[in-house]
Amino acid sequence: MPDRSRPSRRSFLTASALAVPAAYLLPGGARAAFAATPSSAGTVLAWHDITNQTVSAAAFPEPVTQSRTWAVSWLAAARAVARDRDPDYGTAALAQALHDTLAAQVPSQQAALDASLAAALGSVPDGPAKQRGIVAGAHEASVVLAERAGDGLDTASVDIAWTPPPPAPGVFQLTPPVSRPAIRAGEGNARPFLLERNDQFDPGPPLRLGSPEYQRALAEVEFIGAPGSPRTAEQTEVANFWYPAVNFAYVQITRAILASTSLPVPWQVRLVAAFNVITTDAQIATYNAKYKYLFWRPYTAITTGSYLQDPAWTSFWVAPQHPEYPSGHGGQIGAQQGVLDVFVGPRAPAPVALTSPDAPGVTRTYTDWKTITGDVINARVWEGVHFRTSDITGVDLGLQVARWEAGQLHRLGI
Repeated sequence: MPDRSRPSRRSFLTASALAVPAAYLLPGGARAAFAATPSSAGTVLAWHDITNQTVSAAAFPEPVTQSRTWAVSWLAAARAVARDRDPDYGTAALAQALHDTLAAQVPSQQAALDASLAAALGSVPDGPAKQRGIVAGAHEASVVLAERAGDGLDTASVDIAWTPPPPAPGVFQLTPPVSRPAIRAGEGNARPFLLERNDQFDPGPPLRLGSPEYQRALAEVEFIGAPGSPRTAEQTEVANFWYPAVNFAYVQITRAILASTSLPVPWQVRLVAAFNVITTDAQIATYNAKYKYLFWRPYTAITTGSYLQDPAWTSFWVAPQHPEYPSGHGGQIGAQQGVLDVFVGPRAPAPVALTSPDAPGVTRTYTDWKTITGDVINARVWEGVHFRTSDITGVDLGLQVARWEAGQLHRLGI
């Protein structure tokens, strides 16, 4: 049974009160960390870009494997840079840890990563600090890679074969085009970084069919979620913008934060590590619930259900081939809002301009994290692929994971 003492499904509306003192976020306190010199801060940003390029080149089909690659790499880097206050040490440790972990996870990019490492180390004066950093970065990389070996977040383990159960009211079925197999059936079984159980934040069952809440949620998506629905131009833009997996946005968000901060390098590296560790665990928790409850998509509910039945109805965007409840976008964006609330507060340090692969030429600028969350909730309804209640539940699940794990990062050595 879910723990009803945890915040309600709508608690994301008041989740901004999560900021904590900087000393809590830096191992050993703020005085134990070296300041961000222009050179060291530039190294963090450069390796953020290198990580993004490497993950993009890998072309992992599932978002959780992308998140895992970031998490493993920056966890090793966060451990390494926290050991020593010398900036030369930190630059070398960061570069070596990220090089080694990324090359191990994306071996096709070995040559490019070797060149990046050589350039980074070439900028550091020879001496004991540099050598200590190289050794520490290599050590932490090997340790984290060993710790995460066989964690079930590789593509083959995430996309195990899965057959939907026989059709029944409320039960997930494949949606057109049905030639696509179900995906991510193994994701909820992967080994998390920090969760004590994959169902630790189980949200409980979806809305009861026929309940007033369910009927309202179904009526909304039936009305607004079809190709010819009366969406405004703004609603259509939001729907298009947020259709892809939200990894595209979080890379831009974390980069914008790094580019606008002068906080110590260990804080910066720890932010990226925590962001991706917690995102990965929230994705695991969300898919654990999805394949437990096996709730149907609006398409199936509307075309075959007993309420508002319309056999000709279709969604504005193609529905993903995995169960509807809770929303995967919601779980991921909720976790990311929670991490950002903890590390930087509820508002962006500077306006964040985002672009989307599914909305070419469109830039959406945000000044706080909750507005992003609200747009994602709305988008999934306006796309016709989710019930609003499932989006809200997903966000709350992600926020709960973030709140809890933000206080558990010491268990990872960061």
